[in-house]
Amino acid sequence: MKNIDTKAPIADKELAILEKHGDVREDNYFWMRLSDAQKLSEVKDEHTTKVINYLEEENTYHDKVTASSRNFEENLFEEMKGRIKEDDSSVPYKSNGYFYITRFEKGMQYPIFSRKKDNLEAEEQVMFNVNEMAKDFDYFQLGGLNISTNNKLVVFATDTVSRRQYFLRIKNLETGKIYKDIIENTTGASVWANDNKTIFYTKKNPHTLRSEKIYRHILGTPTSEDVEVYHEKDETFNAYVTKSKSDKYIIIGSSSTVSTEAQFLDADNPTGSFTMLQSRERDLEYSVSHFEDHFYLLTNKDDATNFKLMKTPVTNTTKENWVDVIPHREDTLLEDFSIFKEYLVLEERTNGLNKIRIKRWDNVEDYYLPFTEETYSVGVYANPDFDTDVIRYSYNSMTTPASIIDFNMKDKSKEIKKEQEILGGKFNKENYKSERVWVTARDGKKVAVSLVYHKNTVLNENTPLLQYAYGSYGYTISDGFSSTRLSLLDRGFVYALAHIRGSEYLGRNWYEDGKMLNKKNTFTDFIDCSKFLIENNYTSAAHLYAMGGSAGGLLMGAIVNMNPELYNGIIAAVPFVDVISTMIDESIPLTTGEYDEWGNPNDKEYYDYIKSYSPYDQVKPQDYPNILVTTGFHDSQVQYWEPAKWVAKLRDLKTDDNILLLRTNMEAGHGGASGRFNALKETAKDYSFLLALEGKIDAK
Repeated sequence: MKNIDTKAPIADKELAILEKHGDVREDNYFWMRLSDAQKLSEVKDEHTTKVINYLEEENTYHDKVTASSRNFEENLFEEMKGRIKEDDSSVPYKSNGYFYITRFEKGMQYPIFSRKKDNLEAEEQVMFNVNEMAKDFDYFQLGGLNISTNNKLVVFATDTVSRRQYFLRIKNLETGKIYKDIIENTTGASVWANDNKTIFYTKKNPHTLRSEKIYRHILGTPTSEDVEVYHEKDETFNAYVTKSKSDKYIIIGSSSTVSTEAQFLDADNPTGSFTMLQSRERDLEYSVSHFEDHFYLLTNKDDATNFKLMKTPVTNTTKENWVDVIPHREDTLLEDFSIFKEYLVLEERTNGLNKIRIKRWDNVEDYYLPFTEETYSVGVYANPDFDTDVIRYSYNSMTTPASIIDFNMKDKSKEIKKEQEILGGKFNKENYKSERVWVTARDGKKVAVSLVYHKNTVLNENTPLLQYAYGSYGYTISDGFSSTRLSLLDRGFVYALAHIRGSEYLGRNWYEDGKMLNKKNTFTDFIDCSKFLIENNYTSAAHLYAMGGSAGGLLMGAIVNMNPELYNGIIAAVPFVDVISTMIDESIPLTTGEYDEWGNPNDKEYYDYIKSYSPYDQVKPQDYPNILVTTGFHDSQVQYWEPAKWVAKLRDLKTDDNILLLRTNMEAGHGGASGRFNALKETAKDYSFLLALEGKIDAK
C-alpha cells in the first residue's frame, strides 16, 4: 500500500461563518451535512448528489490506494473466518419453562432463535430465522425479543437502515402468525403486562432520536389508539420502560448522565397509574430491582461515589426510607447486582479487576469467586431464573477464549457449559503472553495498560504495537479475548489496551476525572502511555499505531493534533471529531443528552474548553501520521459528515505525504455492517491497513 499517482479527492470549499460567544469559526465543509430525508429520498436533489458523489470518490480512492493489499485482505478475512465455529450455538438458558437457544448454521450470516419446552431433548421450535428475514436487505438487525408471560406471543424489533429506529411487531408462537400491529420509530425494547395482551414501549423523537415517550398498546387494536402514558420533556433525559425480574412491576425510568428517576406500576394492572419511586435530583442516580416487599437500589446517594446497594419498602419508596444493604467503599466500584431467592450476587471492580461476590440473604455466607490471571474479564450472564442455586457467568482474558460457566452457589461446584472454540488447528493459549503495566501520567496518576503478544515476539524498537482505548461515558473496556486479534499477534504485533481516565477502570472518580472540564486528561493519559511504551522499548514511534472508535475516535483526533510524531498510523472508526458544532446543534440526534459528559457549549466556559480540543477545530498545518477513517452513512450516533469534514480539512492542511483514507459504508450506521461475516470483512480491511504499513502483507 502506498500513495499512488491517483490524486486524492479534494472537497470543494463553501465558507460558512459560525459565531458563538463572539467567537467566529470558519467552516469550509459545513455543506457536507444532509438531513435524514435527503439521505433516504429515492430522488436525490443536487446537494444530496454532490455529497454522495464526494463520499463515493473517497471510497474509490481508498480502494485504489489499498488495491495492492486486496488479495491479502481476502486471505486475512478467510483466516479470521476460519477460526470461527460456523455452526455454533449458545448455551441454552431456561426461562419460564422453556430453554432458549441462539444458533448459527454453516455459511449463514445471521442467527436462528429457537426454544425447547421443559427439557433440551424436546422438539426445537424455531421462533426466528434471521437469514430468511434479512435476505432482501443490505442491512438487517433483529432485536428486542420479548416473550409474553404465557409463552404464546413474542414482540420483536427490526432495523433495516442502521439508525437504531426499530419497528416493533408481534408474533404468535403457536400459529406462526405475525399480527398486523406495526409500531414505528421505537428503541426496540418492550414490556409485557401480565394480561398477555398489553405491551409498553418507548418511542423516539423522529428528529433528535431521543427516547422520550412511553406508550401502551393492546394487542389487535390500531396503533393509532395507543395511549401515551409518559412524556419525558427534559431534553437532557431519555426515557425507557422495563419489568422487574420478579414480574411484579413495570418500571418507567428517566435518565441523564448524572440523574435518574423511576416510576412503577403493578404489572397485573396495566391501565393503572404509575407511582413515583423517587423524583429526580441532580447528581442522584439509582437503578431498581424488586425482591419480596422491598425495592433494591444501586445508587450514589449520600456521596457514595463508587455506588452502594440500598433497599426501601415498596410502600415507602422515597429516599428518606432508603437503608444500606452494601455500604459504600472507597476502593471498590459496585457495578451491578443480581437477586435470587436465597442469594445476592454483586459485580464489583477493585484495582481495575472484575470480581463476583456471592452473599446469602441469611448472612451465613459471603465470599468471592477466585480468579488468578493478572488481567481478565468476568461478568454475570443471563440468569432469568429467580429460584435457583446456580449462577451463570462468563470468563475470558487476553489469552484465554471465552467460557460460560455455571457455578452452584450452595455447594460451590462449577460446570463449564461452553468454551469458545478457536478452529484452524493453530491456536494454543500457551503461545501468548499477557501482562499489566502501570504508567505514571504527567500529573502523577497511575494508568494501567494491559498488553498481549505472541511469546516469540521480541520486544524492541522494531516491534509493531497497536494501542487501543475508549475513555468516555464511564465505559470500561475489559481485558478480553479476541480471535480476530490473533491475526495481528501472530504477525508480531503487540496489542495494548490503555485504561485511561474517562472509563471507570479505577472507580467512579476515574471517570469524573476524564469528562467535562477534565476531558483533556483522557488524551494526555493516552499520549503518556504511548511515550512509556516507546521509552521502555516495547516499540518506537516508527512502529506505534493507535485505534479508537466513536468517542474513542475523538481520542484519535485529539492525539494526532497534539502529538502526531508519536504514531506511524491511526485508525479512527466512526469518530466524534466535530465536537463543538455537534454540541451546539440541538437538532442533531442525541446532542442534548450529552451535556453532562462534554459540557454545554452554550456556556462560554465549556465552549472555549471544548473548542480547545475539538479535533476538527484544531487541525493545523503540520505533519500527520498515516490515517484510516471509517464511517457509516446512516450513523445516528456520530453523523457521517463529522469524519468526512475532518478528512477534507486534514487533506487541505497537512504538510506530509502520508496516507489519508476515508471509507464510508453507504448501507450501515454506527455499528458497522450487519451479519457476522460482513463485520469480519471490515476488520480485515482495518488490519490490512496496519499490516501493509508494516510491510507484513505477505508474511505470517
